[in-house]
Amino acid sequence: MLNIESRIQQASVRWFRLQYPKYAGLLYAIPNGGYRNAVTGAILKAEGALAGVADLFLSVPNRYHHGFYIEMKKPKGRQQESQKVFQKAVEAQGYKYALCYSLDEFMQLVNDYLKET
Repeated sequence: MLNIESRIQQASVRWFRLQYPKYAGLLYAIPNGGYRNAVTGAILKAEGALAGVADLFLSVPNRYHHGFYIEMKKPKGRQQESQKVFQKAVEAQGYKYALCYSLDEFMQLVNDYLKET
């Protein structure tokens, strides 16, 4: 099965939009990955694309955090060094950050986060 990480992310976004319609437009993807030719890569970098940024952002604050960054991973996937640097930076600014390996884990993480709104 190809694109396992993408399939998990797609299922997670579908579930979220059905489960939390009032926040549907506040969970969005940050498409930093994928193949790009050199010209497109240079344009995106000049526009502000940054290595290591999480895959999803939920721009809903709760009692403890300004918002929630979620890095999707396939089972047994690992963070790249740039992702670890990004995690430390956003956590230092008061954001929640989590690694997510499955739809079930995404559901639990989001439900727990939103209970604190």
